[in-house]
Amino acid sequence: MNKQQAFTLVELMVTVAIVGILAAIAIPNYQESVKKSRRADAEGALLGLANAMERRFTEANSYCDAGGADGANSCGAAGTNDTGSPSIYPAQSPASGNAAYALTISAVTANTYTLLATPTGAQANDKCGTLTLTNTGVKGVSSASVAECW
Repeated sequence: MNKQQAFTLVELMVTVAIVGILAAIAIPNYQESVKKSRRADAEGALLGLANAMERRFTEANSYCDAGGADGANSCGAAGTNDTGSPSIYPAQSPASGNAAYALTISAVTANTYTLLATPTGAQANDKCGTLTLTNTGVKGVSSASVAECW
């Protein structure tokens, strides 16, 4: 007579419990890692937008008129907007596909600006919130600490 090999119910339940515990630990860590990589991409996009703003200043001797149609005219010169989604750089991070951050220009004068990267979609509940960068290179976040998020 041949003896059949099989798993007992207890062995199966122990295996399911172990897999459940591993998943409970691994999935949140993975999600946090994805958010961190999206945040790093947004930081790079902010630095790229800052470079575009500096090119704008080199060409026009002003940071004005770099905003898109959804912005406001804060410098006073007629014709184009100074704030809002940038017209000189992609308005989201990543530049194509689903946006994790929306890039905007705010607080523009002829000699100063502040750039914002606001989390959207799945990134909206990121612990760092909105990332900021000024014309002097000062980095900021709306929550958490700069050292933790930049």
